[in-house]
Amino acid sequence: MLVGLLKLDLSSVGLSLFLGLFCLALFEICRIRIYKGRYPPGPTPLPFVGTIPHFLKNPMGFIRSLSQYGEMTTVYLGRKPAIILNALQLMKEAFVQNGSSFSGRPPVPVLTWVNQGYGIIMAMDGHSWRQQRRFALHTLRNFGLGKKSVEERVTEESGYLICELLRVEGKPFNPQHAIHNAAANIICSIVFGDRFDYDNKSFTYLLEIIKENLDLAGSFAGQMVNLVPIIKNLPGPHQKIYQNGEEFKSFIRESVKAHRETLDPDSPRDFIDAYLLEMEKQKSTQDSTFHEDNMVMSVGDLFFAGTDTTATTIRWGLLYLTQNPDVQERCHDEIVQVLGFDRFPIMDDRDQLPYTLATVHEIQRCANVAPSGVPHQTTKPIKLRGYDIPQGTQILINLMGILANKEHWKHPDTFNPENFLDDKGHFFKPEAFLPFSLGPRACLGETLAKTELFLFVTSLLQRIRFSWPTGEKWPDMNRILSVIRSPEPFNIICNSRDSEH
Repeated sequence: MLVGLLKLDLSSVGLSLFLGLFCLALFEICRIRIYKGRYPPGPTPLPFVGTIPHFLKNPMGFIRSLSQYGEMTTVYLGRKPAIILNALQLMKEAFVQNGSSFSGRPPVPVLTWVNQGYGIIMAMDGHSWRQQRRFALHTLRNFGLGKKSVEERVTEESGYLICELLRVEGKPFNPQHAIHNAAANIICSIVFGDRFDYDNKSFTYLLEIIKENLDLAGSFAGQMVNLVPIIKNLPGPHQKIYQNGEEFKSFIRESVKAHRETLDPDSPRDFIDAYLLEMEKQKSTQDSTFHEDNMVMSVGDLFFAGTDTTATTIRWGLLYLTQNPDVQERCHDEIVQVLGFDRFPIMDDRDQLPYTLATVHEIQRCANVAPSGVPHQTTKPIKLRGYDIPQGTQILINLMGILANKEHWKHPDTFNPENFLDDKGHFFKPEAFLPFSLGPRACLGETLAKTELFLFVTSLLQRIRFSWPTGEKWPDMNRILSVIRSPEPFNIICNSRDSEH
């Protein structure tokens, strides 16, 4: 009899669970239908997980499909609707004409877990973000951003990078570490006051854990933390995100400690020195947001913004240039004709190198390292193209749709520098070229990135011929392997141009 009752109880529990889940799913379906009536059209979401599974299955294909729904598309990040802006004019209307209403940042649990809401890039709209961004822009300019001193740093680093790439001349090798290290050294010289040799094991490890965190944050494990934040308290591969984040912050704190011990208030050497002086200056100000936690994450944000996107764009560039050797040769011929072989390029050379400049921009357009941009969030209820957008709605951009729109580009689907040349061969930049976004949240490292990309790429094309190893398979060009769109690891062959001149 006891066994019978036990079986009955188990059956009742099972039935109750089934009915509960069924009702919950039914409620979720009804809730989605209500949302669909209020928001722009979009792909049909699944209960609880939204459209995330569609994205993870085929990221680039999913992003490409969004434009079919019109100027605005609704996707569901778990249970929350988010709006994708597919059109250039709509993006300008939101981020420029109504910039303050769209200048928020949504809480992203997997990132907040590491940055605790501090820093600049993912800081929510408010007093702290404004103070930190204003200070960062002012200080970066003081330490050479947009000036000849930064050009000189990039030129010097270009020499080191060329030597590093030619160490294995004629043999296939993966250029990722050398390029990543070179890009990192530019922002390191501004933030930390120093650069790191390519064989520095500690710095190599630091770059590796940053790359690992980007991969993990964009992986299924990272997305699960975003969907169900309580998962961060459970064991699993996602724990490595927090561990790596703490190691990176420890590296910055060690540098801050060394800076404190050698700080000269009359002669700040770099961003960290300037921040320490600002902390001291504002310690009696009641609403000051200058403290060590904000400093550590601001330094981390500058390091990330000034390293990964630039390095990844250059790696994409090597792929496109080896796929299009005619473009590579035309750039080299133009560079040598204008500069000769001994002088490195400077930013003032851009007007005399229209084809090379167009190629650098075309690399950015095709690389499209942030195809959905950095997420924005509405700071108040607002009406956009007839839709009432509630406060706290996440806003993304379909940068891929804009950078490959046939209305804006002569050759939208192929790598072709002619996209940035007029009928007379002069360089021009279409208004649809917006890799750094627009408005109050536009990339604060835009000037630095433009300088690095032009000088690094031009210097490399001046001195090295890049070719693809015979018999090696081309990487999948449609994958997104992390938070940013990065190519699969690949090998390349570098040959010095010295013998040709």
